[in-house]
Amino acid sequence: MRYVEAFNHHNGEAEWRKRELFDWITDVFEAPGVMVEKRSTTEIRSHIRAQLDDQGWSGEIQIDQSCDLTVFSRKDDLAFQVQTGNISRAFYDLVKLNYLYSTGKIEAAALAVPSYIAAQRIGSNIASFTRIMNELSLFSRVISIPLLLISFE
Repeated sequence: MRYVEAFNHHNGEAEWRKRELFDWITDVFEAPGVMVEKRSTTEIRSHIRAQLDDQGWSGEIQIDQSCDLTVFSRKDDLAFQVQTGNISRAFYDLVKLNYLYSTGKIEAAALAVPSYIAAQRIGSNIASFTRIMNELSLFSRVISIPLLLISFE
């Protein structure tokens, strides 16, 4: 697995850079021993979880006590989500992250997804960087959170 590129939505990249975490979060995906292919999502997520745990990030957290909706990790005023499944789940992730932002629980977030090529290797109708990037631009007034969209393959 390797980091490919990032997309800056509402100055999300600046928020990660301001906290001196941009290089760290993109380096999480530099893992030559982790293959991106069919049935690799558990290994991908485990690798990312270990990297975040090592830096004191939380495990999954509920976005609100009144429901059972979670995001992958949180630390201080940032949240992190990884999506290696169906494209519809990625948009649901964006709504959850935007909720955390709009309620003042976080100031910015990152969403990591496979590149288009990597998504094809994983399976059909998998979340991919290009599609989410294009649709974030379309829904920029709806998804208002400062977000760093990360691509890996």
